[in-house]
Amino acid sequence: MKQLIVILLFPALIFAQKKATVKGIVTDKYNNPIENVAISYLQQGTTTDKNGSYQFNIPIHKTVTVVFSHVSFKSFTKKFTARGVKTFVFSPKLEATSESLQEIIVKNNKKEVEGITRINTKKVQNLVGANAGVENVLMTLPGVSNNNELSTQYNVRGGNFDENLVYVNGIEIYRPFLIRSGQQEGLSFINPHMIQNIDFSAGGFQAKYGDKLSSVLDITYRKPVDFGAQVDVSLLGGSATIEDTFANQKLSAILGVRYRDNSLFVNSKQTEVNFRPQFTDIQTYLSYASSEKLTLNFLGNFSLNNYNYQPLTRKTRFGTIANPLELIVFYQGQEQDKFQTLFGAFSADYTVNENLNLTGTFSSFNTQEEEHFDIAAAYSLGEVDSNIGSENFGEVAFSQGIGSQINHARNDLDALINAVQIRATLKQDKNEWRAGIKYQTENIKDRINEWEVIDSLGFSVRPPHHSINNQPYEPYTGPIEPYQNVKAQNTIDINRISGFTQLSRKTHWGEHQIWINLGVRAQYWKVSTGNQSSKGHTIISPRAQFAIKPNWNSDMLFRISGGWYSQPPFYKELRDYDGQIHPDVKAQKSVHLVAGNDYSFSMWQRPFKLTTELYYKNLSDVNAYSVDNVRIRYRADNVTEAYAYGLDVRLNGEFVPGNDSWVSFGYLKTEENIDNRGYIARPTDQRLKFGVLFQDYVPNLPDLKAYLNIVYNTGLPGGAPAYADVYKFQSRLNDYKRADLGVSYVLTDANKPISTGFLRHFKELTMGLELFNIFDIRNAITNTWVRDAYSKRQYGIPNYMTGRVLNFTVKMKL
Repeated sequence: MKQLIVILLFPALIFAQKKATVKGIVTDKYNNPIENVAISYLQQGTTTDKNGSYQFNIPIHKTVTVVFSHVSFKSFTKKFTARGVKTFVFSPKLEATSESLQEIIVKNNKKEVEGITRINTKKVQNLVGANAGVENVLMTLPGVSNNNELSTQYNVRGGNFDENLVYVNGIEIYRPFLIRSGQQEGLSFINPHMIQNIDFSAGGFQAKYGDKLSSVLDITYRKPVDFGAQVDVSLLGGSATIEDTFANQKLSAILGVRYRDNSLFVNSKQTEVNFRPQFTDIQTYLSYASSEKLTLNFLGNFSLNNYNYQPLTRKTRFGTIANPLELIVFYQGQEQDKFQTLFGAFSADYTVNENLNLTGTFSSFNTQEEEHFDIAAAYSLGEVDSNIGSENFGEVAFSQGIGSQINHARNDLDALINAVQIRATLKQDKNEWRAGIKYQTENIKDRINEWEVIDSLGFSVRPPHHSINNQPYEPYTGPIEPYQNVKAQNTIDINRISGFTQLSRKTHWGEHQIWINLGVRAQYWKVSTGNQSSKGHTIISPRAQFAIKPNWNSDMLFRISGGWYSQPPFYKELRDYDGQIHPDVKAQKSVHLVAGNDYSFSMWQRPFKLTTELYYKNLSDVNAYSVDNVRIRYRADNVTEAYAYGLDVRLNGEFVPGNDSWVSFGYLKTEENIDNRGYIARPTDQRLKFGVLFQDYVPNLPDLKAYLNIVYNTGLPGGAPAYADVYKFQSRLNDYKRADLGVSYVLTDANKPISTGFLRHFKELTMGLELFNIFDIRNAITNTWVRDAYSKRQYGIPNYMTGRVLNFTVKMKL
C-alpha cells in the first residue's frame, strides 16, 4: 500500500536519506500536542512546533541521549543508537508535574483564554452516535443542539445551521444547498481520522474568523511523520486512511476514503421504503517543505451523495390517550437526488523570520445538485377507538379526513465559489498582530420547478391566497391550481472583499495575568442577477476580548468578549419562498456579549474543570426563516428583530481515572418580532439542554471499554404549514431524548502490544458493538400538516426519527 501511494502521488520526489533521523509528536496523556518542548541532544537542541512535531538528525554507530523537557511537564530521557541509515519514530507522552497542574490549564492553553473549547480527537473517533464524528461531540456541549440524529448540522445559542463557520486548516468549508432532510446529508466534510486539533467557539470569537453570527469550528488536519494506516468497518459502511512521508521527510501525505450506507437507520423509521442512501467521500492533505521557510500545502475533497427514495406506506399514531388519532398513507412514485461536490485549496506558508509569517491561499468549491421527485400520497386521518372494553379497541373507528396529494420537483443547482486570501502574523514582544484580506466570487445557477396538488374528498384545495369559493354548495368554474407552485430560474454573481486586523497582548496587572484582544472585520459585497444589480453593501464588525487570571490560591480565569457581528447574505438568504431573488437584502446584525469563568480544581485526587458562560445577543435586520427538517427557507427581507440570551455550564474531568468525561447544561431563550407584530419563539428556541459524554472501563478487565452519549433537549417550535401565518401556529414538538451506548474490546494497542501471531501486524485492533437509541424513544423532527376536510383544521403529524439500532464495528491501525 505504501508503494501504491508513492506511485499515485509523487513518484519523482523519492530521495535517499544520508543520516539517521529521529522524529515524532510529543503529547500529553490526553493525546493533545505540546508546543515548545525543548529537545536537547549532542549539545544541540530543537523545539516542537504548534502541532507537537519535531525532527532532527543523529550520527550513526553512536549512542545519543535525548532529553525532552517542558516547564509544565516532567522531563523524559531516551537513548538512540543508529546501526545504519534509518528513521526512528518516537512519540513520547509527557506527564504533567503535580505542582504545575493548575497552571497548565490556563497558562499553557491559549485557546481557553480566547473562549475556545479544545476537543480531544480520541473522543471524536470513539464516541457513539448515528453520525459519528466531530459534530456528534459538539451535540454534547452546552449551547449546541440538534433534534436530528441523521444530520451533521447544529444550532448554536439560538442561531440556525447557516450561522456556523467551519474551517479546515484555515480554509472555509461549504455544504450543499438543496438538501432537505438529514438522511440526504450523508457524510460530514470533516474526516475524523485525519484530524490533529479541534477548536470550537460558541460565540464572542475573534476578528480573524469570518462573518457569521453564531459559532466557529476550527479543524486542523495533521501532517504525518511516518507510515500509518487505519481502517474502520461497520454495518453502516467503512473508512480507510493511509499516510506517509516521502522525499526525505519533506513531503507528507494523508489520504482518506469513506463510504456510508444509512439503510439501518432508514429501516427503523415509521415510513416503509425501498431505499438505500449511499454516500462516498475522498479527501487528501499534502504538505511539502520546499525549504526551511516555505511550505506548500494542498487540501482536496470529492464527495458524492446518491439518494434514491421510494416510499411505500406510513402509519403514525399521535394525539392524546383520551383522543388518539392515526394517519395512514399509501405512496406511489419516487425521489432521485444527487449531490456532487468538488473542493480544492492550495496554500503557501512563508516564514520571513521568527516573528513574521505569511500565508497565501487559493480555494475553489463546486457543487452540482439535482433534486427530482414525483410522489403521490393517499391518506386517511382517523379517530382510534380508545374504549378498553370495545371489540375494536386500538383500531380506527372513524375517518376525519381522506385525501391525496402529489408532489413534483425538478430542481437543479450549480454553484462555483472561488477565493484568494493572504494572511500575516507578526509578533512583537508581548504583542501579536494578525491581518488578512480575502477576495471571493460566487456564481450560482439555479432552476426551481416544484408544485404540490392537494385533494380532499374529491375537491382540489386552492392556494391560501386564492379567492374564496363555496364548494361544494356552489360550483367552482375556475381552473385547478396547485396548492403550492414555485417556478424560477436564477443566475447570480456575488463579489466580496473582506479583511481583518487584530491585536493580541499578554501582560500583567500587578501579580495578575491579563490577556487582551482587539480587532475589526470589514466586508464589501455586490449582488448581480440576470436583470438587476444591487448597490454595494459594506459592514464593519469590531470585536474585543479580555481575560484575567487572578493570582489567587484557586485556579480561576475570568473572561469577557463580544462585539458587533454581521452576516452578509449568501445565496439562500437572497431567495424568498417563491424562488425570487432579492439582491438588496442587507446583512443580519448582532450585538453579542459573553461573560465566562473557568475554575480548575482537584476532586478525588483527579483534575476537573467547571466552565460557565452567560451570553446575550441583540439581533437587528434579521432575515426570518422557517425550518423543514434541515431545509431553511428565508423571507429574504430585513423586517425582523430578535434577541437571545442564556447560560451554558460544563463540568469535565476524570470521573473515572484516566478517562475524561463531561456533563453539560444549557438554558436558552430566543424570540423574534416580525414586522412589529409582537415577539414569538424563533424556530431554534430550545429552552433546556442536558448532555453527558461518559467513558468507563471494567476494573478487572480494562480492555473492555464503554462509551455513553446522552442528550436531552426540550421541544422546538413545531413550525407551520406552507403559506400559513406563523403567529397562529406556536405549538411545540415533544422533548428530544436520546442515549447511545458503545462497548468495545481492545485486542491490541500501544498499552497492550502483542509481538506474536497475526495481532503483531496491528498497532491497534478493536472490536465493538454500538446500540443507538437505547430506550427506543420516538423523537420528532418536524410536523407533516394534514387537513381535516370537515372542520378544515390542519393537524401537525410528527415526523419521527430513528428507533433502536444495533451496529457492529471493527477498528484497526497498521
